[in-house]
Amino acid sequence: MTIDWRSKGFWAPGEARDPARLAAERPGIFDGGFTWPLLVVRRDAVEANIATMAAYCRRHGLEFAPHAKTTMAPGLLDAQLRAGAWGMTVATPNQALVMRRLGVERVLIANEILDPTALRWLATESAAGWEVYFQVDSLAGVDAAAATGGPLRVLVELGHAGGRTGVRTLDEMETVARAVASAPGLELAGVTGYEGQLPDKDGVDAFLDRLVAGVARLSGAGLLPERPIVSAGGSAWFDRVADKLAGLDVAARLVLRSGASVTHDDGFYRERTPFVRVPDEGPLDAALEIWAQVLSAPEPGLALAGMGKRDAPFDEGLPVPLEIRRPDGVVESAKGLRVTKLNDHHTYLQVEGVLLGPGDLVRFGISHPCTAFDKWRDIPVVDEQRRVVDVLHTYF
Repeated sequence: MTIDWRSKGFWAPGEARDPARLAAERPGIFDGGFTWPLLVVRRDAVEANIATMAAYCRRHGLEFAPHAKTTMAPGLLDAQLRAGAWGMTVATPNQALVMRRLGVERVLIANEILDPTALRWLATESAAGWEVYFQVDSLAGVDAAAATGGPLRVLVELGHAGGRTGVRTLDEMETVARAVASAPGLELAGVTGYEGQLPDKDGVDAFLDRLVAGVARLSGAGLLPERPIVSAGGSAWFDRVADKLAGLDVAARLVLRSGASVTHDDGFYRERTPFVRVPDEGPLDAALEIWAQVLSAPEPGLALAGMGKRDAPFDEGLPVPLEIRRPDGVVESAKGLRVTKLNDHHTYLQVEGVLLGPGDLVRFGISHPCTAFDKWRDIPVVDEQRRVVDVLHTYF
């Protein structure tokens, strides 16, 4: 990979640059080699987050397969694997293909797959020794997988009313599990669920209790292997997952899939991280920030920064102003600034009690990292002095 005119945020109108050489030079992001907006990853925060989650999983007897779709950045995925991650989770066959090409040895696809082209490829790669799993929640899914002749490892998924995928009842879970067990070429490896869309602790606990009951039912019926995989866990309720799955009556490999933990954020997950409830187990630190320049201050109380929906996530909350950097390098608090809306390339800032003018830079935190990385092809990793120490490439 090279840094060139396609690399948003890097000012590269001339010849392509080698990322490793650029990082070895340790340029500052304010020294002229970058332009705005610019997404950066704070190295120290990422390293601390990876270590925190690895230690958390060890303490609670959990394997970690973080959801790679958050970043799709080999540099971060490799760091998580080096810290002891059991494997990687993905959402689609295309993402699984990326993992295979990157050499990730164990992958969990957290979806049902019905595309015969993708299923045939998975069966071929599985036969070649790749450890890959995917979910089923219907007889149609079982039939589609069985049509390949295998070998394929599958997990029956339990869902909840109004939620995403997954069978809705334990009777349906057993029906699908029996279909898998009787299908030539298919191996029933375990059970999965996803609690992340539930709104409160009581709802999460009730769902996880059903997941535990489902494992007991399938185990009692002789449908599960000696040590099945039992997997759950977004980034908002993994403390409840750890607590509830500890109550399983069968020996299982417990796999947590929390993806947003690697960078955390200054919005959605800052408020919902389990470490708010169990602070002694954490913390996580926001590792993503976007620098954008104020382009206009056309009327009192309003300023517009050159950052928009093409650059920053907005689906789980708007960016959060954190500080102001004046053209002379002086840094001031961003108290009094609030983002009110985003256009494609503009951020509307409500300005109260603080001076903000064209040419000022604003450092923004983001809300929801899973829709931040996909907007950037190349991302500088910076130290605490905002000097570039590495460059991440994303594969979306």
